[in-house]
Amino acid sequence: MGAVATKHETLTAPAQLPSGALHAVPASRLNKPKGRPDTVAVGTIVWLASELMFFAALFAAYFWTRSVTTERAGDGMSLWDASTQHLDITFASINTAILVSSSITCQLGANAAEAGRVSGSWLNPLKWGLRQAFIVTFILGSIFVAGQVWEYFTLFGEGYTISTNVYWSAFFLATGFHGIHVFGGLVAFLFVLARTYMTRTHTHEQTVTAHVVSYYWHFVDVIWILLFGVIYFLR
Repeated sequence: MGAVATKHETLTAPAQLPSGALHAVPASRLNKPKGRPDTVAVGTIVWLASELMFFAALFAAYFWTRSVTTERAGDGMSLWDASTQHLDITFASINTAILVSSSITCQLGANAAEAGRVSGSWLNPLKWGLRQAFIVTFILGSIFVAGQVWEYFTLFGEGYTISTNVYWSAFFLATGFHGIHVFGGLVAFLFVLARTYMTRTHTHEQTVTAHVVSYYWHFVDVIWILLFGVIYFLR
């Protein structure tokens, strides 16, 4: 095995090639850039800021339509009051807990990547490697997506779709776009996991990739917590 980039410290390229390797790992992939932050990490943060603006627009549209429909209802039951009665808060709470738990396991994976620990013990979560933590995170995220799909089909069976009225349009748009982002995160986890099996040397580049995927996953978790509070509790 070659050298392992740990804690984002500067390393030199391995003196000996890993068994079966044709070329040495470039030092630029092993080392942290000196005197400047990682461009991938900075770019990810900037991109997430733009995604935040996108979800802010969805929240604004949700609150605006809620305000208009409630005002038109007067003293009677508003569209929001009538529609939110069909939401399963208990099920959504369990699904939310699963997604929040996945954020914890994701961070364990990022910490393991920082320490250069690709694989570890399944029996002790604190000793998990990048693989174990990201596999568990992928499973939890998949359960969340499956739960959201199940909720959608339950609502479809009751006759509520995105075209039913403005409330359900706002509901399916907000939760649907979030679900797409979660699915994108699951694909990213598969990409990171595949790299751990395809490479012999854990590099600084792979550590940065694990970190930016964790940034993204924490972002979608926080967005869902806000959506969950607004949609399921703020009636």
